[in-house]
Amino acid sequence: MLLTSYRKEIRRPKCNPSFERLHCIAHLDQDISEVLPYLNAVLGGEAFFKDPPTLTIKVHGKRVTLHPKQIAINALQDEEEADRILEWLKKEINETWQNRDKITPLFESPKKPEVFQILKFLPKTNCKKCGAPTCMVFAVQMAEGGRSVDQCPEMSEEQKRKLNEYISQFQGLSPA
Repeated sequence: MLLTSYRKEIRRPKCNPSFERLHCIAHLDQDISEVLPYLNAVLGGEAFFKDPPTLTIKVHGKRVTLHPKQIAINALQDEEEADRILEWLKKEINETWQNRDKITPLFESPKKPEVFQILKFLPKTNCKKCGAPTCMVFAVQMAEGGRSVDQCPEMSEEQKRKLNEYISQFQGLSPA
C-alpha cells in the first residue's frame, strides 16, 4: 500500500470568502510521486508535469490536482463530498500502485482536441437548437468533453462521421 493516511483541510477560497463552495487540501503522510505517471495512464489525466511531479484530473465533475505530498480538490458542496473523493482516490492510488507492473506509465499530458478543428466540422449557423448560444461555445464544450456529436441537430451524417473520427483519436475524452 502506497497511501495509508492524510490530514484533510477544508476551507473557502481566499480570493472569494463569500463563495458557496469549499476547497479541500489533503496533506499526505506518504509521497505519491512515483504513482503519478501510472495514474495519468489509468485515469486519463488532464495535465501531467514531470518537475515537480503533478497530475490534474477531473473526477466527479471536480478538478483534482495530485502533488507528491498533497491533493487539492476544488468547488466541493460539503465535507462529505471531500471525504468520498479522497477515499476513492486513496483506493485508486493504491490499486494503481499494486498493478503498476501491468500499466505503461504516461509521462505527458494527453493530446486534446482543438476547438477550431471541431468548429470546422460544425454547421456554424449559431441556431441554438443544441442549447449553446453559438457553435463556438458548442465546440469549446465538446473539446472539454461536455458535449457529443449527436447533440448538434444541424449536422449532416457526413459531418458527424468526420467529427467523430477526429474526436476518437483523443485518449480519455468521453462525450457527455
